[in-house]
Amino acid sequence: MKEQSVLKKVAEMARISDSYVSAWGDQANVEDDTIEQLLTALGYDTSCDEALLKSAQKKHKQEVLSPVLVVRDGDALEVELYLGASARESEFAWRLETEQGTVLEGYLQSQIVRDDRKQGGPLVFALPADIGWGYHTLYVTRKRRKTPYQMSLIVTPKACFKQDDIAKGKKLWGPSVQLYTLRTPHNWGIGDFGDLKQLVGDIAARGGDFVGLNPIHSLFPANPEGASPYSPSSRRWLNIMYIDVSSVPEFALSVEAQQTVGSAEFQLRLQKVREVQHVNYSEVSALKMAVLPLLFAQFKSRHLAHNTPRAQMFLRFVEEGGESLVHQAAFDAMHKTLHEADGCVWGWPAFPEKYRHFDSAGTKKFIQENQDLINLYMYLQWVADTQINEAQSLAKEKGMTLGLYRDLAVGVADSGSETWADKGNLILDASIGAPPDVLGPLGQNWGLPPLNPQQLQATGYDAFVQLLRANMKHCGALRIDHVLGLLRLWWIPKGKNATQGAYVYYPVQDMLAILALESHRFQCAVIGEDLGTVPDEIVDILRDAGVHSYKVFFFENKADGGFIKPLDYAAQSMSALCTHDMPTLRGFWHCDDLKLGEELGLYPDPEQLQTLFADRLACKQGILNTIREYNPQFLSTGIGDNAQWVPMDRYLADALQLHVAAGSSALLSVQLEDWLEMDKPVNIPGTVDEYPNWRRKLSVNLEEMFAREPVNHIAKRLTEVRDQASKNG
Repeated sequence: MKEQSVLKKVAEMARISDSYVSAWGDQANVEDDTIEQLLTALGYDTSCDEALLKSAQKKHKQEVLSPVLVVRDGDALEVELYLGASARESEFAWRLETEQGTVLEGYLQSQIVRDDRKQGGPLVFALPADIGWGYHTLYVTRKRRKTPYQMSLIVTPKACFKQDDIAKGKKLWGPSVQLYTLRTPHNWGIGDFGDLKQLVGDIAARGGDFVGLNPIHSLFPANPEGASPYSPSSRRWLNIMYIDVSSVPEFALSVEAQQTVGSAEFQLRLQKVREVQHVNYSEVSALKMAVLPLLFAQFKSRHLAHNTPRAQMFLRFVEEGGESLVHQAAFDAMHKTLHEADGCVWGWPAFPEKYRHFDSAGTKKFIQENQDLINLYMYLQWVADTQINEAQSLAKEKGMTLGLYRDLAVGVADSGSETWADKGNLILDASIGAPPDVLGPLGQNWGLPPLNPQQLQATGYDAFVQLLRANMKHCGALRIDHVLGLLRLWWIPKGKNATQGAYVYYPVQDMLAILALESHRFQCAVIGEDLGTVPDEIVDILRDAGVHSYKVFFFENKADGGFIKPLDYAAQSMSALCTHDMPTLRGFWHCDDLKLGEELGLYPDPEQLQTLFADRLACKQGILNTIREYNPQFLSTGIGDNAQWVPMDRYLADALQLHVAAGSSALLSVQLEDWLEMDKPVNIPGTVDEYPNWRRKLSVNLEEMFAREPVNHIAKRLTEVRDQASKNG
């Protein structure tokens, strides 16, 4: 038993849980082998008990001063010093340099709160209580010691920012869209930032207060078919395929670009790529990358060569982007170069050895020799950043309360720019996912390396701060995918399957406090996607931190099979009928998802499938009963009582949307697919090649959609019902 206790003791220090409550409510134990592999991934020596203990003692050695202290408004500003009992208090002084540039100083002796050194505890002293929000640096000096002890002191608001409208109880609505699905007669086969501006104008004119987006993180320009927005190359940069090429100022100045695009052959290709029902990413990429380098050439000769104000804006962007922008641009340039020579190069693990890390000598040489290509990718990031900013500026100009809300994916692909340039922030020998549950008995492995909680604390949460800043730019709200990951993530050691994982816990209070600080700085509200197995302890923590919960109507069941009425949803929430991982309303109602799943072999057990069909009918009956009980006024007279004989049409779809709209959630998200009565989903979880995920477009273009009477009717009614809900409180 001795070996067991050492392993468990160190696991506890590393905050790896050796058991968890399963989706069935049972206590499930984690295998020792899993714990051992995760400890190895975190840098512990697991060769034997003695080595493990020794490496744990070294890793968790109590510093005199912790590397970081996060304090919320109103909390006591007390600092712990771990000193020997013989150290004299009179030898110590402190100096605080605030982010704002002021300096505060004092002696320890006059500010001691308590001394627990005799019991093995710290000497605690207090700092002034009125230190403002921000990232400050505390130095503690000791006589005859050359270097001071240093700590990052982060002072934050109690809760995340909320716009005045939300704080005053205004109920908002807007569509959540997958940007690539938008169709217009002028895009290049994929919804782009120009289409987004058009949609913002259309929704604002109809009373909507936001447009929600899928993650628009950078993907892999050299491998355009890697299209999942939830497996990005980096979460800090943008997907350059969303650039609206003809709106880039250089396009109007480049004769060559206009001749290329104006040619009969190019126009024919554009027409084809617009007409197809699924985004043809390879062709979209080929068309855009045939023209974007011409625009960069124009930018160099017109602006960079003459240091114009536009050139200075670009150079400022490059300076602010710092090393992270260089990582992204160098990766994209190298990936393109290597992929053109060998189409099998799918990411950096397939690069030649000399290029497999950003810091290698080979990479440095590549950067020197390919500076122009790297500058091209920096320019494209700048153009993308400018265009998303224009969409948000337009939303504010049109009076939208939030404007855009962006979506932060839970992690990054293990083959992209962020892992390629990683310096210990990510654990590359593990990936995150989910333990087995009712819908996924084998669990899920998302192939995304987790952030290292120990490194986060050691570096004052810098990687987390930079991530939030990159994603809170140019939007009024940020949706955090799998927000439960701020408390704990299911880590799976490399080479293991998803059932052989363990929960690793994160410093949730610190991370939520920093989230609140950045949220206020960017005036950006926060929505937390808190679906799935939700541990009890996180519910109150998220609520108190001002994070909007995520309420999907179909999942808000009561024990009797009915549905919780939307009036009972927490006000601090976003409600929705469907999400990108679910069938559309029509698909759900007509069981198209189950029929498609049967075709794709997702339900090998016929008995289980029949149960799912029976459950769906009961669910539909529950929905009809719920609307009839609480909001009968939304049901038109032709809609019957027996769900078996009631089809999904625009009238029932409207009733469902208005039923949720009359509820108490501050935010209501709707899907354009449901306005168009579409039946095909955009993504089927659990499939890779079986279904064209992340490719299906909307059935009509934006102009045609907003010319339709039923679409304008539901938009008008949503605005009316939300206004009424605001008045009802």
